[in-house]
Amino acid sequence: MSITPVTEAHPRPIRVRQQAREAAALMAFSAATSVAIAGALVLLAHWGR
Repeated sequence: MSITPVTEAHPRPIRVRQQAREAAALMAFSAATSVAIAGALVLLAHWGR
């Protein structure tokens, strides 16, 4: 068995501003991915006609 703690503390706490920036980047990536997949499906449907 290990004697190391289960959770490791960050050397610095993450700031709310940094968390908001990461959340906005994740939402932008998700939106771009959704648009790309939708565009690909539209193209496939158009080519399949």
